[in-house]
Amino acid sequence: MSSTVSYDTIIRNGRWFDGTGAPSAVRTIAIKDGHVAAITEDDLAEADCEHVIDASGKWVLPGMLDIHTHYDVEVLGGPSLSESLRHGVTTVLLGSCSLSTVYVDGGDAGDIFGRVEAIPRQHVVAAIEQHKTWRNGEEYIAALEDRPLGPNVAAFIGHSDMRAAVMGLDRATRSEERPTKAEQAQMERMLTEALRAGFVGMSSQQLLFDKLDGEVCRSRTLPSTYAKPRELRRLKALLRRAGRVLQSGPDIENPFDIGSQAFQSLGIIRNPLKTSLLSAADVKSNPVAVKILGPLARLVNGLGGDFRWQHLPVPFEVYADGIDLVIFEEFGAGAAALHLRDEVERNAMLRDENYRRRFRRDYDAKFGMRVWHRDFFDAEIVDCPDASVIGKSFGQVGQDRGGLHPVDAFLDLVLDHGAALRWRTTISNHRPEVLKALARDPGVQMGFSDAGAHLRNMAFYNMGLRLLRHVRDAHRAGKPFMSTEAAVHRLTGELADWYRIDAGHLRIGDRADVVVIDPERLDESLDRYAESPVEQYGGLPRMVNRNDDTVVAVLVGGRAVFRDGALTDLVGTQRTGRFLRAAHRVRALASSSDVLTRVG
Repeated sequence: MSSTVSYDTIIRNGRWFDGTGAPSAVRTIAIKDGHVAAITEDDLAEADCEHVIDASGKWVLPGMLDIHTHYDVEVLGGPSLSESLRHGVTTVLLGSCSLSTVYVDGGDAGDIFGRVEAIPRQHVVAAIEQHKTWRNGEEYIAALEDRPLGPNVAAFIGHSDMRAAVMGLDRATRSEERPTKAEQAQMERMLTEALRAGFVGMSSQQLLFDKLDGEVCRSRTLPSTYAKPRELRRLKALLRRAGRVLQSGPDIENPFDIGSQAFQSLGIIRNPLKTSLLSAADVKSNPVAVKILGPLARLVNGLGGDFRWQHLPVPFEVYADGIDLVIFEEFGAGAAALHLRDEVERNAMLRDENYRRRFRRDYDAKFGMRVWHRDFFDAEIVDCPDASVIGKSFGQVGQDRGGLHPVDAFLDLVLDHGAALRWRTTISNHRPEVLKALARDPGVQMGFSDAGAHLRNMAFYNMGLRLLRHVRDAHRAGKPFMSTEAAVHRLTGELADWYRIDAGHLRIGDRADVVVIDPERLDESLDRYAESPVEQYGGLPRMVNRNDDTVVAVLVGGRAVFRDGALTDLVGTQRTGRFLRAAHRVRALASSSDVLTRVG
């Protein structure tokens, strides 16, 4: 035996990945007081160790990061965030897409989150009104750490959050309104305070098909989309000086906006602006666009910028109940339907021939930037009271009904069955070879899961596991496109280092956020459909992922939160995660190769 030290947990004989991309090796890892205490190829004394995990044949890697979530509401009433934990995600970032809950009240939060993120408005309002005790970023951090957090949490502060709180939601969503000098100064003070408290940066949004809920401002775009260049420049200047991140979504209908958001990262005579932009996707609607993304990032970064695209490294498959899906917001007829909440009024419009003519015209339009490919032949019905249409596309249904236009077949089924009509389509990331190229691209970050939002529309909680499966399968086929070490690095240490948060590594002295994976169970279970109720949203069913045999164990701060296919008793009762403040001092640690030599 090489040691008689008593440890809290020993993970025995697993293939260890440290998160840096360095070579992996079979090692035993010991954890004490929440940190990695030993990494060795020798046996360790287990007699006094309470928890021993036999990881023979398994992979042991740092807990993964999810850099794009909308857990801002869920974390208040359900802080365990267990859907992420059970898939090996031990750190999540809140506050994406200009949306956060630091300053807005319940009513405004309901309007901002409800329709954009498909979280029922009443539950958003109730969560804020029940739980909010904070007045600024520092108090928000303290409030989160008073909760039994499951994973670690880091956060952006949302531009729409600040703008709505300062100007009022009505004024903040009027194109003729500008913040007064006092209001601009107040937003700058809010951002400065948040950065000092440790937020990773600010999120903004210029995408114009994200619409507000509620009555007064219904169907207006998010507050940040109304900001003019001067307002944005002053806020971005604070991010530049602090070395923090701007996360943003461009107006995809305006190529100039996409280019300007990339080139704003350049420093030249000032600090570069670290920019994480939505999104690198191989969209079916424009198969050429993806070829521009990598070269644009390389050009900007080669000139001294610090620019990244966010990317979901799996096929972007979405589900819908009737017509309730965010992709319809991107064209006029679809947005008009979603504007109407009253079912009788909406159905009357869906029957109207003038409206249908408008919908068909939007559907058939071939030009312009879009997210949805607008092909109802590429949309499968998965559930419907009329069993005869299940498994068919809307295009096929139209053909079966005497050559109906696909739009009319779709609208007829929505009128007949409403939300009981469930269907799915894949809108992007459908070509495996393109996914391989994006996975290797240094201008791309693994992210964009939208965890915590679009509850009935999508589930990408296990996206990291699915990337690892893609890499493993390519190796087994004799056609590798990246090493497993590189893939782990992309999901862990690379992200943590760029956002400057204390996560993503598994070396001696690092905090013990760990996931143990069975590589033999990176199988078809990762693709299966599953649902689970959300307790704090009145038991609303949510799409989830369930591949509990793939993940052997998950530890946060050295404490097991998932093991043997189930969440542990700690989850939801004790805090295992913490708020990770940005710009932590990175410790000078040995590389994995040094550790292998010195410890092994």
